[in-house]
Amino acid sequence: MQPPSGRSVVNMARETRLLAGALADATFAGLPPDAVDATRRSILDWLGSALAGALEPPARMAQRVVAALGRSDEATVFGGGRSSAAGAALANGVASHILELDDIHKGSTVHAAAPVISAALAVAEREHADGKAFLLAVAVGYEAALRIGEAVNPSHYRFWHPTGTAATFGAAAAAGSLMKLNASQMSNALGSAGTQAAGLWEFNADGTMSKHLHAGKAAFNGILSADLARQGFTGASRILEGERGFFRAMSTSYDPSRITDRLGTHWKITENCFKLHACCGHTHSAIDLALEFREARGWTGVEALDQVAEIHIETYGPGYEIVKNSTPVTPYQEKFSIAYCVASALLKGSPCGALLERTRVTVAEDLTAKYPGAWPARLTIVLRDGASTTQSADYPRGNPENPVSTTVLQEKFRSLVTPVYGALIAGRILDLCASLETCPDMGEALLHQL
Repeated sequence: MQPPSGRSVVNMARETRLLAGALADATFAGLPPDAVDATRRSILDWLGSALAGALEPPARMAQRVVAALGRSDEATVFGGGRSSAAGAALANGVASHILELDDIHKGSTVHAAAPVISAALAVAEREHADGKAFLLAVAVGYEAALRIGEAVNPSHYRFWHPTGTAATFGAAAAAGSLMKLNASQMSNALGSAGTQAAGLWEFNADGTMSKHLHAGKAAFNGILSADLARQGFTGASRILEGERGFFRAMSTSYDPSRITDRLGTHWKITENCFKLHACCGHTHSAIDLALEFREARGWTGVEALDQVAEIHIETYGPGYEIVKNSTPVTPYQEKFSIAYCVASALLKGSPCGALLERTRVTVAEDLTAKYPGAWPARLTIVLRDGASTTQSADYPRGNPENPVSTTVLQEKFRSLVTPVYGALIAGRILDLCASLETCPDMGEALLHQL
């Protein structure tokens, strides 16, 4: 990605101006190999969650609503035919955030794939863009979403779901890249995206479907913002740093330097994290520790019920607020209960009510101090014979600091897609992901795969 050129808007304030210019000026040739590889892996990972999630009840509801908005043949709705680009992005964004297996970025706490790639693919199909343009758009979208998310975190996370807020900017940037918006138009797209950015955490109190809506609506609003900008529709030129802009409205400790830090030389998508457990990312470090403990002892199932006297999980404050429910009563609440997830991991998925009663979760100040750069956990297990073991981890598997191979991601994809679409379609999609750079027309690519 090149630094902003002379095409940048001269009257914009610094952060918005620099970001808009950099996003508009980015080229595929300017992507370093590690960014291209990270982008390809992110698309592969997203497709698994999106295709499998498309058959879930919340996705079906969204598909019916999108179908009622009007007929269009612009883009693919996974599991639901065709729609306008914005409609497809809405439906696919909802679908890809349902299973809790879509990616996450630590510093911004943004699940970027669901909004950004849903928007990018829909617009790429509509615009008949080639695979390189699609890859670039995804990388550009992550750049906007993750930088803006980092700038307002961690205080933003108290009330706001960054996948619905910061990722709206990312979806607009991805769509704008495919539409070849110049810096002025990209600024307008960001302005319109920012004024629509929303997503309150209150949904978590009831375990409702609003979380999925946040991702879908961010994708939809991003395309709407870019489409409007291409028509000349203006948006706030100081949407990030203005007196009533995104930073001040949505954070008590924002850091504008996160927008410009190594802008043009470091691509944020290379920091992307992949989830291997179908639950909230704030539980993953503790789950990995529980799995290591179980495997070290050769437990295959319910042995933990007989041998474990007490489980003590220590975690960081912002994550605790999301996963502190120790008495979940629905499958959705279980995904957001660190106590349940750890107990389930120790029991290899067997009913864990009795073990859950022996589990205690607390916040540790030293772990909170590491967040959001790390998502740490400390796990102490006391056995009935009095023996005690304490283990800790800063990063779960799938993070750049604790990476997994592309082969692991391909296996994850197959496990999600093959049971519901069949091995033939799963293989075709994997082949498409591996050859995106040579795809001449994304508008044709999926027509012959699903």
